Amino acid sequence: MTKGGGRTDAKPAASLRAAAGAQSRLRMAELLLEVSRRMAAYDTLDEILTALVEVTTEELDAERGTLFLNDPETNELFSRVAQGETQREIRFLNTSGIAGHVFTTGEPLVIADAYADPRFNRAIDEQTGFVTRNILCVPIRTFKGEIIGVSQTLNKQRGHFTPKDLELLAALTTQGTLALQSARFLESMKKVRRQEMEFIDVVSEVTADIKLGSLLQRVMGEATRLLSAERSTLFLNDEKTGELWSEVGQGLESMQIRLPNTAGIAGAVFSSGKTINIPYAYADLRFNPAFDKRTGFFTRSILCVPIVNKHGKTIGVTQVLNKRGGPFSAEDESRLRAFTAQISIALENAKLFADVQQMKNYNEAMLESMSSGVITLDGQEKIVTCNAAGLRILRASPAELLGRPAAEFFGGANAWVLDKLRLVEENQVAGHLMDAPLMVGEDTISVNFNLQPLLSVEKKRIGWMLMLEDISSEKRLKATMSRYMDPGIADQMVANGAEMLGGKNVNATVLFSDVRSFTTITEQLGAQGTVALLNEYFTMMVDCIQREEGMLDKFIGDAIMAAFGIPVAHEDDPDRAVRTAIAMMRELRAWNQLRVRDGKLAVDIGIGLNTDQVVSGNIGSKKRMDYTIIGDGVNLAARLESACKQYGAHILISEFTYRALRGTYRMRELDCVVVQGKTKPVSVYEVLDYHSEDSYPNLIDAMGLFRNGLINYRQRKWAAARKLFEEVLALNPGDKAAAMYVERCQRLAAEPPPDDWDGTYIMQSK
Repeated sequence: MTKGGGRTDAKPAASLRAAAGAQSRLRMAELLLEVSRRMAAYDTLDEILTALVEVTTEELDAERGTLFLNDPETNELFSRVAQGETQREIRFLNTSGIAGHVFTTGEPLVIADAYADPRFNRAIDEQTGFVTRNILCVPIRTFKGEIIGVSQTLNKQRGHFTPKDLELLAALTTQGTLALQSARFLESMKKVRRQEMEFIDVVSEVTADIKLGSLLQRVMGEATRLLSAERSTLFLNDEKTGELWSEVGQGLESMQIRLPNTAGIAGAVFSSGKTINIPYAYADLRFNPAFDKRTGFFTRSILCVPIVNKHGKTIGVTQVLNKRGGPFSAEDESRLRAFTAQISIALENAKLFADVQQMKNYNEAMLESMSSGVITLDGQEKIVTCNAAGLRILRASPAELLGRPAAEFFGGANAWVLDKLRLVEENQVAGHLMDAPLMVGEDTISVNFNLQPLLSVEKKRIGWMLMLEDISSEKRLKATMSRYMDPGIADQMVANGAEMLGGKNVNATVLFSDVRSFTTITEQLGAQGTVALLNEYFTMMVDCIQREEGMLDKFIGDAIMAAFGIPVAHEDDPDRAVRTAIAMMRELRAWNQLRVRDGKLAVDIGIGLNTDQVVSGNIGSKKRMDYTIIGDGVNLAARLESACKQYGAHILISEFTYRALRGTYRMRELDCVVVQGKTKPVSVYEVLDYHSEDSYPNLIDAMGLFRNGLINYRQRKWAAARKLFEEVLALNPGDKAAAMYVERCQRLAAEPPPDDWDGTYIMQSK
């Protein structure tokens, strides 16, 4: 400026500005150098983040600073540190709020009034209680220009943020970018290393378990933990049923789940062998929400991978549900696939162990439930195992038997066991002995004996198996039952065992036969002659019974009691009983012809048959028991046998037997009677099939006349009935029943019965 008040010289002012600019640049250089120096002193990402935030906050005179880094796995911005009273991790989508806008656009922002900007997300303030007034936000770029996060400074303490503040923040964050990248890479490597070591430890610990149930439990627990999930389920394929099944489900009470191996997400993964990662389960049509409804669980996200064995075969799937913090990532897929690949061998081994254990338990249960004794010897012929039946048969305890040499136990009278073993060893074929005597203590029992060499997979002998079947009871039973019935039926009873001999209600036809005038015969023959006669007679009659597979119940003096339908029932038991009675009469006629020719007395018998429900079983005392039958049906058969004498008949059957017959026989209705001890009348029929023309001439004509006579008799037509019965007598004067009705007609004509008379006859004697 001139002395007279002219203009001022601009050169000193420019120099001052230049000096100020140089000083500012020097300050900036020193600051950036200081940032670089401080960053180099830190090793961890947390330390670098903290240092950067402190520097930027201090230099920009702000209340708070935050540095957000991008997580590419979850597409979230996260902060590890925030200055102020509270420190916490903040995460939000990298498209949300001011920070999201800067990250996605790369555009730095200076915002004077945060709440007036529509991009501002108030939710974070609401969560932290902090009030944001103004914001300075810049992208963090690598030297290649890639945006890896944003740096944000809040609330300038004096005034508002300026463009120079924006430049400073950008410069400071750029200076720390290299350190951030290095620290983050190092942290990532440490994380991978830590996960790998953890993975190895987990796999080693899990695969050491050989029990399938506990292995599944541990695998599910580790899969849930490794992937930060709420629940996981491992499904194995059941090849027999075509189902995927699991015994455990994490987060549920232990239960078994079964579903077709083509159903749902698990079925799709099993069928295709490909991983399925579903971020939103209910938006996927393959997801079945029925299980959620049943359990009350809400499925958000699903990761399901196939379990493949060493041969490349899919043996199941692992399904993990609801990743905490968001959907499952590609890294989660890789980790779960690696995990299932490692545990697939352990699963197959555990499954094989479970199958072997199940087979072992099955075989042991089968051996213990067998009635035959099973004893195994090792290669040195020592007794290794013996089931419960074997211990019972040999009357030994495990301590007395197991571990002992076979030669020591099977010696003396039982040396034949070792002889058989040597023979089998020499011939290399199994040995069998039926009904062999085995000395047990002081008793000898009968056994069926089988000896089998035990061979290894290489067909080398590793031991022996002895099977003992105690047939002593069956042998005694068969011997006893053969006295009563056909040996074939006795065999069936022995085969079916005690259940056939228990007391039970059965439908049977009972046969009673009795020798007429037996007292007179014994007086004439004497004791020896009577015994010889009965032996010959009984042999003949029992043969008739056994031919029709009936059971001889007992001999009662000269009487015979038999039954048809026990212990083995047939559809035609009543017919078998009638055929037996007819055969007995025919055999008796032929036998009597020989006796008369030899000057001996003829034998006459009566037979009664009735079909009804009877009780069969072992009846008696502890000292003596008989397999027999009792009941009203038995008593009626006995009454009918006795009634044969009154009617002059040889075979009488009840109406119950008559109605049950399937065949056709010559018979006539004889009477309707009330036997002694009963109140209900029973129709009685006489079987005439055994007669010949000599024993009953004009039989067919006589049967027709008798039937018509009985009809008239019941209609109170005494004269007509009497005439018909007399015509029967004209054809066969020996028809005692016709003669009886002639006498009844005469008496009733003289003394008519009451109006309620129905033709029933009341027997006064047994």
